[in-house]
Amino acid sequence: MAEKDKKAFVLRISPALLKEIEIWAADEFRSTNGQIEFLLNQALKTRKKNKPKEE
Repeated sequence: MAEKDKKAFVLRISPALLKEIEIWAADEFRSTNGQIEFLLNQALKTRKKNKPKEE
């Protein structure tokens, strides 16, 4: 997805959680924003994989 296709929004997050995500992002050579986006994408893939198929 190109940068121009991304939508900006405000995220309210606890300082402690943000700090943990910042550390995790640095460990994986990502920006904080990139780490949050990566985690959200992983969660969506997992949800889709575990969702029962509708017939």
